[in-house]
Amino acid sequence: MASSLASPSPTSSFIRNKKDLGFSAFPSTSQIAIQKCKKQVSKKIVSVMAPQQSERKPATTGSVKTGMTMTEKILAKASEKPQLSPGDNVWVNVDILMTHDVCGPGSIGIFKKEFGQNAKVWDREKIVIIPDHYIFTSDERANRNVDILRDFCTEQNIKYFYDIKDLSNFKANPDYKGVCHVALAQEGHCRPGEVLLGTDSHTCTAGAFGQFATGIGNTDAGFVLGTGKLLLKVPPTLRFVMDGEMPPYLLAKDLILQIIGEISVAGATYKAMEFVGTTVESLNMEERMTLCNMVVEAGGKNGVVPADSTTFKYLEGKTSLPYEPVYSDAQASYLSEYRFDISKLEPLVAKPHSPDNRALARECKDVKIDRVYIGSCTGGKTEDFLVAAKVFLASGKKVKVPTFLVPATQKVWLDLYTLPVPGSGGKTCSQIFEEAGCDTPASPSCGACLGGPKDTYARMNEPKVCVSTTNRNFPGRMGHKEGQIYLASPYTAAASALTGYVTDPREFLQ
Repeated sequence: MASSLASPSPTSSFIRNKKDLGFSAFPSTSQIAIQKCKKQVSKKIVSVMAPQQSERKPATTGSVKTGMTMTEKILAKASEKPQLSPGDNVWVNVDILMTHDVCGPGSIGIFKKEFGQNAKVWDREKIVIIPDHYIFTSDERANRNVDILRDFCTEQNIKYFYDIKDLSNFKANPDYKGVCHVALAQEGHCRPGEVLLGTDSHTCTAGAFGQFATGIGNTDAGFVLGTGKLLLKVPPTLRFVMDGEMPPYLLAKDLILQIIGEISVAGATYKAMEFVGTTVESLNMEERMTLCNMVVEAGGKNGVVPADSTTFKYLEGKTSLPYEPVYSDAQASYLSEYRFDISKLEPLVAKPHSPDNRALARECKDVKIDRVYIGSCTGGKTEDFLVAAKVFLASGKKVKVPTFLVPATQKVWLDLYTLPVPGSGGKTCSQIFEEAGCDTPASPSCGACLGGPKDTYARMNEPKVCVSTTNRNFPGRMGHKEGQIYLASPYTAAASALTGYVTDPREFLQ
């Protein structure tokens, strides 16, 4: 069997083995074919130490080069290495560190303990601090967390602190944004080819911009605050090729639920998930964010979409910093490759109590629900509300269950009141939602996605059944431990609100 020789450094050499994985297939209900490609696993067989030599230029014939995936390339660049392979441990230079009100105080405490009470952060312009989780509450401890962030940002002169002081009227706080993952994108902190780390598992959302983005713990964040570096292990990459025209009743939420349902919540543990194909190329940036947002629900280390004209257009006017996109080499090695014909996919839900408990929406039509929740980093973006409004507009009916709307950021909230919904004759989302009998859009924040204090808007304080555009449906996730959460796209959530049952959106969109 063929093997190739790579020389990542002058003092060592590695032999690469390739192993065939075989095939797997979808359940018959998915109507989608899948093929795992040959698995190419890097295994260190020989390590030969050579005497130290002065740096030499490559031979005239050129140096041997092994292809790298996007994730490997980004980490190689950030660690100043010419070549990386899965399993390598490298010190990575961090471009952006994000923290919020839940994990920020702990990270700050570790930074102070380890670096000193009077220590200065490594770079005040590369730290982004966004209060967003437990904001609109009378809980004193939650409010105190924001106070700690404010004191630290004043002390360190942090450039990007999106503060909130007046909780009675979020609009009175011009700096306040809302959900960190959406705000990072809107404020221009997400750039192709960079490394973005955050103290939140859904930091992987930013991989939609062709960058390495992943969640870290408070201890790691405290270290990054002081040094700007972190030791990371290079993950192997799973490649998901999605082709075919996207049906008008599907959204990116359906795509990622299909993938998680196929590979399970542990199927991508400490692996990169790379999304390519004509379907992915057709998605706008917010839909790509949804796709990358939930890779952590499959155990993924990061998700990534190649940057293209859609990415570059989104970034226009948002950042003045230069960036350098990278792309996977044609000869890059992938752990597995999955192929999907998206044109054959149907609307999906994830039944309680796991994101991989996949089912067709039409198979759950007898499930009576008590409420619908549209919001969060996964489902509270402008595009999510526009498509929900499209369903309400098409039906001309009123909702049959309480329908809660929580815009992710202040900008999204403003969009709901100013952007006309296509085909509505100039009506805005807020007008359509009001006519349909939904709750008035709430103050932008994470809302009830993570439960939060008991006075959190739309928190499940009773054991109700909810269709939600959020990302997790574990027991107690949105409040009550006996609550039943069905994860769904905004299309499916809006359709379900109109019937009072889990509903396939094709009932209103065809």
